Amino acid sequence: MQFESEPWLNVGILSDRQIKFELYGEFLTSQTNSILSGVFTAELKNNKIVCSSKSITLEAEEEIFFEPSDPISESFVLRDVIIGVKFHWERREKQRFNYFLKIIKNGDQLIAINYLPIEAYLTSVISSEMSAKCSVNLLKSQAVVARSWLLAQLKNKFKEKSNDPKLKPYSTEEEIITWYDREAHKLFDVCADDHCQRFQGITKVSTNTVIQAIKETRGIVLISDNEICDTRYSKSCGGISESYENVWEPIKYKYLVPIVDYKYEPENLNLDLTKEENAERWIKTNVQAFCNTTDPKILNQILLDYDQETKDFYRWNVEYSQDQLNELIKRKLQIDFGEIIDLIPVERGYSGRLVKLKIVGTKKTLIIGKELEIRRVLSPTHLYSSAFYVEKKDFINGIPQKFILHGAGWGHGVGLCQIGAAVMAEKGYQFDEILTHYFPNTDIKKIY
Repeated sequence: MQFESEPWLNVGILSDRQIKFELYGEFLTSQTNSILSGVFTAELKNNKIVCSSKSITLEAEEEIFFEPSDPISESFVLRDVIIGVKFHWERREKQRFNYFLKIIKNGDQLIAINYLPIEAYLTSVISSEMSAKCSVNLLKSQAVVARSWLLAQLKNKFKEKSNDPKLKPYSTEEEIITWYDREAHKLFDVCADDHCQRFQGITKVSTNTVIQAIKETRGIVLISDNEICDTRYSKSCGGISESYENVWEPIKYKYLVPIVDYKYEPENLNLDLTKEENAERWIKTNVQAFCNTTDPKILNQILLDYDQETKDFYRWNVEYSQDQLNELIKRKLQIDFGEIIDLIPVERGYSGRLVKLKIVGTKKTLIIGKELEIRRVLSPTHLYSSAFYVEKKDFINGIPQKFILHGAGWGHGVGLCQIGAAVMAEKGYQFDEILTHYFPNTDIKKIY
């Protein structure tokens, strides 16, 4: 599988009724012969895109395309870009980009799009997903993973979804099984937030190490069965990575399988974490693993400012009162369970992550899944992971008044464990060793 040249892509940055932006340098559009720069506001008026500054107003039916005279040295700034959408650290930022700006219409809103080559995009992604001060082998492994994921998504963008009902989420009176994967965007290739990959333009300072990592891995991807791998990654697997089918649709990929996140398996532990007693013991044990670290030098590479609001990730506890838990579940599922009697594991994946959980209330009993739906229902934002067991305390008339969730890991746990990869790089592992550790049954190949 080869590409003739480096692909370009459209990245959706911001969607709003009004978009404020600034052009730094000399920009051209097809709407005027004038050279444009300065502060602009874009909005819809009479179903037309209207971009105005103090000196000029531009109008278009569907799109305005701003072309810089020098795509690299000139830039534009977008105001009020949302990062961390629906997470506990959601906020708005001012962000700077280079290459091309598109303003397009989408219903009663506008979308700001950055059009740029993939390698420039990846330079930003690996600086946005983690610190640009990371070791070069960590950055190189993240670059290959991000590039592989992106090209796999672009390749699959126009494939029809399978009509096989076994691959679809479903809902009955007794069970609601839902999974959330990235649906293809219709008006651009990828978005700029965690739904796809974090992309913040040139807002984050790219170091010489980032530039080196991108240059030395240019066009390199992971291949399995002559297909670009749909590589996945999360912050911390918790000691064992999870299998793809236990998080998303029930399809097996031989490179997204469980691996022990260390040089060897731990002793005196049964690693069949699909069994409840083994999973509970695993979560209770501070198992040695690459991602089991409290080293601030390493964590500061992976956990950016807003991520560091989460302190415990390898093993963690979350506590709810009866009132807090039943109100939370009622709000998230729009179902009145009454008082919550129990949270019962029904099915676990290979990493101990819950795939199905039974909620038992005085008024209703229901099984929910998969991994992200369980995390969504049991947290105001997103629970760190679904690898947890439940401790019930303070019973009144047989009903617990306190629930403590004891858990492991941060994120879905499939594929690359970012904190584990950071530790491996710090220990001297090369980027290809990191990749083959987390993605078995793959080949590393340069495709452009």
